[in-house]
Amino acid sequence: MVDAGMDRTEVVIVGSGFGALAAAKKLAKAGTPFVLISETTEHLFQPLLYQVATGVLSAGEIAPSIRAILAKYPNADVRLGRVVDVHADAKELVYEAAGERHTLGYNFLIAATGARQSYFGRDEFAKVTYALKTVNDAKRLRDQIVRCFEEAHTTTDPERAKNLLSFIVIGAGATGVELAGQIKELAGRYFEQSIRGITADDVTVTLVEGAGVAMPAYGGKLSEYTKASLEKSGVEVVLNTLVTDIDEHGATFKAHGSEAGVRRTAETIVWSAGVQANDFAGVLAERTGCDTDRAGRLLVNPDLTVGGRADIFAVGDMTSLNNLPGQSPVAMQGGRHVARTVLGKTPRGTAFKFRDKGSMAIINRFRAVTKVKSIELTGFIAWVLWLAVHMVYLVGFRNRYIAVMSWFGSFLGHRRPHFHYAQEPSPVGTVDADDEDDEVSVAA
Repeated sequence: MVDAGMDRTEVVIVGSGFGALAAAKKLAKAGTPFVLISETTEHLFQPLLYQVATGVLSAGEIAPSIRAILAKYPNADVRLGRVVDVHADAKELVYEAAGERHTLGYNFLIAATGARQSYFGRDEFAKVTYALKTVNDAKRLRDQIVRCFEEAHTTTDPERAKNLLSFIVIGAGATGVELAGQIKELAGRYFEQSIRGITADDVTVTLVEGAGVAMPAYGGKLSEYTKASLEKSGVEVVLNTLVTDIDEHGATFKAHGSEAGVRRTAETIVWSAGVQANDFAGVLAERTGCDTDRAGRLLVNPDLTVGGRADIFAVGDMTSLNNLPGQSPVAMQGGRHVARTVLGKTPRGTAFKFRDKGSMAIINRFRAVTKVKSIELTGFIAWVLWLAVHMVYLVGFRNRYIAVMSWFGSFLGHRRPHFHYAQEPSPVGTVDADDEDDEVSVAA
């Protein structure tokens, strides 16, 4: 029996990313009451995090408040909290907020909690590398980049300066490629102009990939163009190579078929080699009997329902279906499909069909790759298309306007308007080995 006094709503959405927002907008416009619960009330445009890390954009430009986005809809209720359990038969979920546990009843549940970094069983790497999955990740990496250039400018130890200006990016997917290209461009188009004595040639950026091509998802001439463009800009691209060990000051590479590894020193190592589903996927799997893959992603049904439940759906990076890529268009289309099902506009049990409108990635200034079915574009045309598409998908007119101004300043000029030199010099002798470990853990 349903408790009439219990806090209830028609639909609960867990998450605030692309899939969650797409579903929320559809329900909001239809007037259906829903509660959106997320550990952060920002809607993160995750593909642009690397631009926050390299000072092109501010966090606010790619992470507007989801409350502000949905404010005009009286049927939308956004709550800051962490969902910790689901009672599927009772149609209730439990979430923590402000130090208390709350129970919320629903008729439909839509899960869209995304993914986090995967270290392929080497979780200790998280303590000595930088990730790029959240706004805080991007801010920490940005601060680290600034610190490295500032310390390289003042140190009297040439070897120390070399290590500070060495960057290793692990994983040559879109994020790794975009970040490696931007760090190298940052060195020549910003720091070379603003810090005397440091040139782009002093900065080493190494991109490491286990596969035989850069951006394996593209393949063919697009992958070849990507590698050639990065190398032309000064990025070292190392393929067919795994990273077998990482510490605070470097990493060990091992090429396929090689007996011994080679150590590279670097003060900054960024891990972008893999993802796994967030913890809520495991909760849903246990409560619904849904199977998961090796990355913890839910093996959802063709209609995006979870396990044997017709009232629980999951979309985006926390799911696996028909080898669909973990990209924002898949999440958005999935969110809209689920919302239409909940609203009765799409018959129950209708299989989700992804309409591939193409994919794109920026390499560096004026160079990008775009693939739309059989059409492949590279260079300046692809770069302009990348700008146009990303401007359209940024939420809010103000976000688009400011982003365009920032892109003009960074790509056409030499500005990096969102670097903040707020680091305070550390007094000599105040940091011991234990403190250094703590600092690395916070930054990872």
